[in-house]
Amino acid sequence: MLFETLQTQIKSLDTSSISLSRQNLLQPLIDFIQSKVDAGQPIKLNFICTHNSRRSHLSQVWAQALGYFYNIKKLFCYSGGTESTALFPAAAKALEASGFKVDSQTQTKNPLYDIGFAAQQPPIKGFSKTYDHVENPKTAFAAILTCSQADNDCPYISGAEVRIPLPFEDPKAFDNTSQQAEKYRERSLQIATELKYVFSNIKQ
Repeated sequence: MLFETLQTQIKSLDTSSISLSRQNLLQPLIDFIQSKVDAGQPIKLNFICTHNSRRSHLSQVWAQALGYFYNIKKLFCYSGGTESTALFPAAAKALEASGFKVDSQTQTKNPLYDIGFAAQQPPIKGFSKTYDHVENPKTAFAAILTCSQADNDCPYISGAEVRIPLPFEDPKAFDNTSQQAEKYRERSLQIATELKYVFSNIKQ
């Protein structure tokens, strides 16, 4: 069972607010997941951004939780960057605000976080890494580009079965401003809403 606050947050997300142009961007992801469900195969999603610090982590964590919410079996969500930096604290706080349990495991330049979403499920390991890191999939995965820069920087991603551009605006523009928390939460909830649309359209 998902944590109660998180479950309430997911139920409140309004997918009817998603524009037709965004729905069209999301359709290839729906098609990929549906094809794997139909074939009874593992679903491996690798969300990729430049620094693996904000949007790619938000996408990975929400996708894993929403897949669990919709009872999608054999779903494995990952994230990576064209370079590694660190999971930005404001992104972790935006997830916490929606009901995830975020625990810092290390105090290093690139800290490791445990991000929990359900009592009976292992937490997601949150740390910045490149998209081809040893913990990320090597074959039969969807490469989902969450920023246009990563899309441009990665003309070829080895092992990816499909490549899906799905750019989101970067909340980094509001770092160290009075709007930082609000804008990170806004982007987190946009990503959550769009991924809810994706998983709610999967037929089992």
